[in-house]
Amino acid sequence: MQIDGQCHCGLVTYEADIDPLKVSICHCMDCQALSGSPYRVTVICSGERIRMTGKPPKIYAKTGDNGRTRFQHFCGQCGSPLLTSGEGGPDDWGIRWGSIRQRVKLRPTRQIWCRSAAPWTDDLAELPGQTTE
Repeated sequence: MQIDGQCHCGLVTYEADIDPLKVSICHCMDCQALSGSPYRVTVICSGERIRMTGKPPKIYAKTGDNGRTRFQHFCGQCGSPLLTSGEGGPDDWGIRWGSIRQRVKLRPTRQIWCRSAAPWTDDLAELPGQTTE
């Protein structure tokens, strides 16, 4: 599936060819801290399938709980998280779901680091909802 996306301000843009079945929810503490949310949704793909079309992102390196270094790619102007890549391992890049224009078509197929999940995330369907504020 062809996708495209950008940061919140539009400075950093990309296009990618992804498998829509490789969408994951990550509950790890790093994803919680970096996203400011109980989990982060990411599309996993090969780095060779991603083409940067705008300004290059800034990159921040962080060693995770599993000992692997992950590189966080984000907009230097607005701070939007865009991509993640790894050091020395498989070519597993992640595209941040919120930056993808076609995100409504991408449903997660798995969850990882569930031991760090906020205990209330399974109960969201029970909360009252409204379509506008």
